[in-house]
Amino acid sequence: MASWSDFAADEPRLADGIRLLLQQYGPGFGYLATVRADGGPRVHPVSPIVTDEGLFCFVIDSPKRRDLERDGRYALHSFPAEESDDEAYVAGRARPVTDPARVARLARSFRAAPHVDWRLFEFTVDVAMLTRREAGSVVGHGRPAVQLWVDPSGGDPAAVAELRPARRDRAAA
Repeated sequence: MASWSDFAADEPRLADGIRLLLQQYGPGFGYLATVRADGGPRVHPVSPIVTDEGLFCFVIDSPKRRDLERDGRYALHSFPAEESDDEAYVAGRARPVTDPARVARLARSFRAAPHVDWRLFEFTVDVAMLTRREAGSVVGHGRPAVQLWVDPSGGDPAAVAELRPARRDRAAA
C-alpha cells in the first residue's frame, strides 16, 4: 500500500495529471466507490483533498463512511471534465487518520465544518490510471492514451487485475 506521496514521488507527472482532474472545479470533486456490507458497490460524490502529505477525504456519518470503516477498499474517479473526456482513477485502501494534530491541521487548511460529525480518511494507492483523449475526438473512436501505475510493493492484486488489458489469442483474431 503506497501513500499518495510515495506514488507522486515515483510518478510525478502522472500524479499531477490525476490531481489536476480531481481539482478541475476547485478543491476537489470525484466519485467514491466503496464496498457495501453485502459485497455490492456503493458510489457517492466526494471532495477529495490532494496535498504533498497525501490523498484525503472528510467523510460525514453515512453509509459510505461505514463502508470505509468496515472494509477500507475504495475506488475514486474524477468528475467528468467539461472540455475533454479525460479521466482519472485511483484505487486502494482508506484508513482513518488518528493523529489529532494532523486532523486539526487539515481541517483548518480545508475548512472542514467544526460542528459536523465527520472523520478524516487517508487513501493509499494500489493503482492509479489517467486516460487522455484527443480534443474533439469521439469516445470509442481512436485509442486513448492510458498511463497506468501499479504499486511496486504489491498492493491489492484484485484491483490491479481488472485494469490489465486481456491478452488476445492471435489464432482467434
